[in-house]
Amino acid sequence: MHIEPGVLHAAKVLYANAAAGATLLAFAPKLLSGPETWARTILAALFFSFFMEVFHLPVGVSELHFIGASAVYLTFGLVPTLFGFALGLLLQGLLFEPQDLVHLGVNSLSLILPLLLAHVTLGRRFFRKNGWRLCWSQVVRFDALYYSGVVAMVGFWIALGEEPAPLRQWGIFALSYLPVVLCEPLLTCLVLRWLKGFSTRPLLGRLTCVPGLSL
Repeated sequence: MHIEPGVLHAAKVLYANAAAGATLLAFAPKLLSGPETWARTILAALFFSFFMEVFHLPVGVSELHFIGASAVYLTFGLVPTLFGFALGLLLQGLLFEPQDLVHLGVNSLSLILPLLLAHVTLGRRFFRKNGWRLCWSQVVRFDALYYSGVVAMVGFWIALGEEPAPLRQWGIFALSYLPVVLCEPLLTCLVLRWLKGFSTRPLLGRLTCVPGLSL
């Protein structure tokens, strides 16, 4: 989901940075609600960075990544995941791919806007009292919507590029996420079911959303 440096004009990158900053600023009051949210955000950023580095492969117009979106989101919640994505991309840029820092706002938007859409339409139902039970099929729906949003965002940036990429290349990139949509929910369910076994421990309740999920 990375957009390579040089694809977008500097002015468009500036607008993207402003949009990413404004989006995160809107959720800043919730981020500042207390140390537990800060801790969840740091953990979300670390786990996201780990998933990103474990598997990434150039495909079509961008890169295929194992983002671990549903696992991070359902474990730590919306706000820590939003900021965790941005911080994770910053960490990755500082440590591994400094050229990606140019498009930090662009790549952040490609992850956080689809997450907001998936949360509003599907994801928040997992966190409600007597909400959706955590199962593979429900998480597949969430991941399918989320990664469709990521693919659409990449297509949006490419369409705004100085030299738009062929539609075929974007299609190859889009299809490459199909295995992720099918496999990631299995990992998510296994991890959350394992964590649920420790749900009576106070620390898990403070640092994750897992005790409130229905299995």
